[in-house]
Amino acid sequence: MDSLEQKIVGLIDAHREEIIAFAEDVAAHPEPGFYEERTAAKVAGFLRGLGQDVHTQLARTGVRGDWMEQDGPNVTIIGEMDAIGCRTHPMADSRTGAAHACGHHAQLAAMIGAALAFADEEVRASLSGSVSFFAVPAEEYIDADKRRSLKKEGIVFAGSGKSELIRTGAMDHTDIVLTTHVHMVPVEEDLYLGNPACNGYTAQRVTIRGKAAHAAIDPWDGVNALSIASSAIQMMGLMRETFREEDHVRLHNIVRKAGDVINSVPDEAVVETKVRAATLEAIRETQKKVDRAYDGAAYAFGGKVERELLQGYMPVIYRPADKVLKEAADDLKVCVRCVSSGDFNNACTDVGDLTHLFPVLNFTFSGFSGKLHGADFRISDPDKAYIIPAKMLALTTYKLLKNNALAAKKIVEEFTPVFGIRDYCSYIEKSCGQDAAGFL
Repeated sequence: MDSLEQKIVGLIDAHREEIIAFAEDVAAHPEPGFYEERTAAKVAGFLRGLGQDVHTQLARTGVRGDWMEQDGPNVTIIGEMDAIGCRTHPMADSRTGAAHACGHHAQLAAMIGAALAFADEEVRASLSGSVSFFAVPAEEYIDADKRRSLKKEGIVFAGSGKSELIRTGAMDHTDIVLTTHVHMVPVEEDLYLGNPACNGYTAQRVTIRGKAAHAAIDPWDGVNALSIASSAIQMMGLMRETFREEDHVRLHNIVRKAGDVINSVPDEAVVETKVRAATLEAIRETQKKVDRAYDGAAYAFGGKVERELLQGYMPVIYRPADKVLKEAADDLKVCVRCVSSGDFNNACTDVGDLTHLFPVLNFTFSGFSGKLHGADFRISDPDKAYIIPAKMLALTTYKLLKNNALAAKKIVEEFTPVFGIRDYCSYIEKSCGQDAAGFL
């Protein structure tokens, strides 16, 4: 490490207890996506205290702190604010059921730890470019009812915080994105460098219309919407043998409504269906099969189906570990594994949308026990979960922007986006309509 890299590591070590306390406070006050008001205020206050130019209420609760003093590429460090619904978690909010069972509070701790390092004037003066620290809302799935409510508030792409931030121009200045997360694939090492390919998804809210009748006197005069829903879901299960292994297809259903009273034939059922797959083409093909299941079941019983498409996430594009990530990990002398082209994450994240627009440098980290999204998830090693990731973000940013930002410029020059920002928004709107804001 050069003298400034040593200083960066030392600054983060000096603030170790402050970083850990920040993370624990966020974990103790979990908030659901697009409603992270307390978390946003905490992040904004912290970044203002470091002298950053802070922008708030971006995509409702997003907070971005900027140092835009130097000409050159912009590196945007992302930290996700929302918690996942997990009512059985011991730290779940009693009202919302939200809990930090996915480790987003650790991302925020790493982000503010990096920000502390760049509060130093000597460190900042060494950069040829700008740095943004972006606390973003709503990475976790947003259900259909909540999306409708958000759209009334002007959140157009209500299925994804990052997508809405892109739409509103909050990332127009970004050249390179740095992201991190607790390990999402089986990894024993301290750090997992690079971006494995991940599934994308689409979703829909399906309303099934039947016909009410007395359940005992004349059930034959009714059309059972619940039976249609159950039959469609069973057909989806029988279709699983048609899914290719390489497409990594996953199907999820949750019944939101299945009638009103038990002694009447249910005349309305509401199901949310989620289709995950490795490519947009595989998502589209699987969605067609799901639609046929609903249509076939409705035809068999004499009911009708209404669909509301819900915005999903694009698949994450594979990116091997960049040199700057490897060098930062080498500096920290931690146990590392680098992503390989055969690695795959069956989960989804709206970081996938970012990978279609920007070079996204990613790593994941250890320091936790239990299962992601589970009641037993907890941080077991604060240094591995908070401090090492903070050092990784800071050192990687420094390596990108030092020496006239040669490393950052090379990455930007070699990257070919799938979409420009405006084209991305147009693709979403044209593919599914602005009201639905889906990408299929």
